[in-house]
Amino acid sequence: QVQLVESGGGLVQPGGSLRLSCAASGNIFNIYVMGWYRQAPGKQRELVATITDRGSTNYADSVKGRFTISGDNAKNTVNLQMNTLKPEDTAVYMCYADQVLGGRSWGQGTQVTVSS
Repeated sequence: QVQLVESGGGLVQPGGSLRLSCAASGNIFNIYVMGWYRQAPGKQRELVATITDRGSTNYADSVKGRFTISGDNAKNTVNLQMNTLKPEDTAVYMCYADQVLGGRSWGQGTQVTVSS
C-alpha cells in the first residue's frame, strides 16, 4: 500500500488562503487517482477534488473556482490550493490514493479552520 502524509492545515481568516500537500511514499506504482475528502463535525464526508494520473481534475460544486488541485510527479505529491476560504470550509481534510489492484489508501487528515 501507499503511505500518505498531509501537511499545510491550520487556522485562517475568512477570505484567506491555505495550501495543503499530500506526500505519497511506499508502493506508489499504479496510482491512477488521488484526491481530497473533507468532513466537518456532524456532516457527511464530502469529496472535494480529484486528479488522475493523466492530469484530469474534478471539483465539488462548493469549491469550484476557489480550490485548485495539482500534482507534482517528481515529488510524488498532490497539492490543494484553497483560496477565498469560507467558514463552511472548516473541516478535517483527508488525502487518498487509488491504485490498480491495490485498493485505496488514506492519509491521517489535517484540520482546516476558517474563522475570524
